[in-house]
Amino acid sequence: MKPSSPRRAGPKQPLEIGRSVPRIDGLAKAVGAERYAVDEHPENLLWAGVKRAGAAHARILAVDTARAEALPGVFKILTRKDVPGTNRQGIVHKDQPVLAGSVVRYPGDPLALVLAETKDALARALDLIETRLEPLPAVFDPDQALKPGAPLVHEGRPKGNLLLGSTITTGQGRAALKDCPARIRAEFSVPAQRHGFLETENGVARQDESGLIHLTVSTQAPFRDRFEIGHALGLDPMRIRVVAPFLGGGFGGKDGSTVQCLLALAALHADGQPVKMVWGREESFQAGYTRHAARMRYELGAGLDGTLMALSCRLTLDTGAYAHLGGEVLALAVEHAAGPYRIPNVHIEGRAVYTNNPVAGAMRGFGVAQVAYAMERMMDLLAARLEIDPLELRRNNALHRGDRNACGVTLTGSTGMVDCLTAVADHPLWLSRKQWTAQTPRFKRRGVGLAAVHNAMGYGRGLADSAIARVELTERGTIRVFSGVTDMGQGNATAYAQIAGQILGQDDSMIDVVQPDTFQSLPSGSSAAGRTTYTFGKALITACETLRAKLFARAALMLMLEGPDDLAMVSGAVRHLPTARDLPLPVLARMFTEADRTAIAEAFMPVAKDNLTSGKEFRIGFPHLLFAHAAHAAFVEVDELTGQVEVEHYLAATEAGRVINPQSFDQQVQGAVAQGLGYALSEDMKFQEGRVRADSLATYVMPTSLDVPDIVSLPCQVEEPSGPFGLKGVGEVGMNGPLPAVANALASCGIDVRHAPLTPERVLEALAGKKPRRKQ
Repeated sequence: MKPSSPRRAGPKQPLEIGRSVPRIDGLAKAVGAERYAVDEHPENLLWAGVKRAGAAHARILAVDTARAEALPGVFKILTRKDVPGTNRQGIVHKDQPVLAGSVVRYPGDPLALVLAETKDALARALDLIETRLEPLPAVFDPDQALKPGAPLVHEGRPKGNLLLGSTITTGQGRAALKDCPARIRAEFSVPAQRHGFLETENGVARQDESGLIHLTVSTQAPFRDRFEIGHALGLDPMRIRVVAPFLGGGFGGKDGSTVQCLLALAALHADGQPVKMVWGREESFQAGYTRHAARMRYELGAGLDGTLMALSCRLTLDTGAYAHLGGEVLALAVEHAAGPYRIPNVHIEGRAVYTNNPVAGAMRGFGVAQVAYAMERMMDLLAARLEIDPLELRRNNALHRGDRNACGVTLTGSTGMVDCLTAVADHPLWLSRKQWTAQTPRFKRRGVGLAAVHNAMGYGRGLADSAIARVELTERGTIRVFSGVTDMGQGNATAYAQIAGQILGQDDSMIDVVQPDTFQSLPSGSSAAGRTTYTFGKALITACETLRAKLFARAALMLMLEGPDDLAMVSGAVRHLPTARDLPLPVLARMFTEADRTAIAEAFMPVAKDNLTSGKEFRIGFPHLLFAHAAHAAFVEVDELTGQVEVEHYLAATEAGRVINPQSFDQQVQGAVAQGLGYALSEDMKFQEGRVRADSLATYVMPTSLDVPDIVSLPCQVEEPSGPFGLKGVGEVGMNGPLPAVANALASCGIDVRHAPLTPERVLEALAGKKPRRKQ
């Protein structure tokens, strides 16, 4: 991977925007000093665990806990009757029980919550709980689930197993296809994918003497957790304090309640003892959230010169047993289905469907990674049909600022798709691709594939996407930023330190960033949707500027100046420039009250104002205004005898506004590409009657460092006027390119595989001329 710029030794420099600086949490993590939620082991703790159903669809006749309760070391066992409140959790659609009481809808449904003094007692108690379940007809295929008479995952819904459906039509819609000189059709599918974070779902909770419940949990949304727990358990959300340390990965899998409601319920029954819950890897696979499996049918029409004219497609997402964020993921899939291209006539039909499979939800690329595969394969199929260079086809049809996208939104923000394509086109690797493929060894094939992708930023229309930043001059004279959004490894805490350093003129020894704590920080939304640094960063800029103005005003009083003019922030002090007098920050801090040493500011993500005529089924999350862009090129070598695909070289040009920290930017790109290569080549959870068959890191094949090539990251900086220092979100867009780029590379050497992952088995089928088998 591209090496980062080393930090120069010598006098400390103020943290600044645009420079590569080591992460402020890097050393603590490297030496093992940083404490994650999983590291919390308070004294006298109880261990909590869940008895899961193991059945896909069943009526619960009995949950017998008598034998388990008699076991030494078992503190308490809770079932549905012990759950106060609604017993329903879910970010938007609250249809998932904390503990199931009448019906099981997938094998991961929890039936009983055990509190025990030791891990061993907990495991033995879970084995001794006996359940009587009456099997019910189940459905595991989203197309089958929509047929009349299909078993209903949730009774009483007027639309049966359809969670949400919507159709976007612009221009002449599907009718315009008949007038297109060139038309192509194809069908694609992608499986469920798992986040695979190092730190599985976990947390610790305790109820204190006043009734306050304290949670330290691995979560992407600590403020929202309070309300989700409060709703599910009938508690005042302000009785709940959530602390979110650095996460050992999230990628969307911790955006929503996993252990939170169970831990809070356990704390209510633990007589003041702390309770700890840690999901094992197999439990994480079975009960955690997945990326939506999807089926996609596409028809694309164009003129003979390659100008895109019309698109019709149908998207079907398997959302599993509960809604979670299925409707919102569908919204982004529909919104991105036409790719970053000008297409005047579109008809996009999307459906998110309940099944008795594991629950699908947020994951990096949030519905976009699926459709990017389909649309980018269509672009290459069209290029082949018209004998047009694939890169030029994309460049000629790319959206520009001022264009309307396929949903009818006018792009008023920065739009760098062409910049990314040009960066790839000009790179020596791309320019030498024909020489590289001409040197293919015997029994091998070489191909080069391209993908142009984009990814929306923020929650989208329908709710306030805001953040509130708090920054303080401490009594010691240092700067403290109270972050309201989790750092799950993407490096936003370092970006916040750089923003504060840029405005307040301080180096990293003078600035610390407090991770989210609902009693210290202020509500700032979730760490998700490419909005984390954008939204909180905007708020932080204003807060820091406010604090700086305060410091200057108070310094003027202490220095007996007529006003705050002619003052500057320097390392550890405020300096009066005409006299060169420095007022040390510790001295200045002692003259303030805490309230006067603090500044608070709020910022909002802008939203699209276009009056759209379709997509009204999406109450939140549709449409968006701002997008990050990327162009990826994959250089692959295929073994004709084994079907093994090796990615030899990889180019990733990314436009996400101005770059705050080049090192962090490249790390985000490289991490996303590595994750995307897993999605492209090997990752498949393999559901069978609702159970996850590939449920461990031994059977679920994720790429290691040995499987990832050198990734050339090419930043294309196009300043976004609305962003903090001109930035946009870079975290997600890199995920969307690898699958279509690798698939197009395979197609370029005569191997057309339309169902992911692109395994050796499917490659060999394609080489043998067999019709690829679709499998979720």
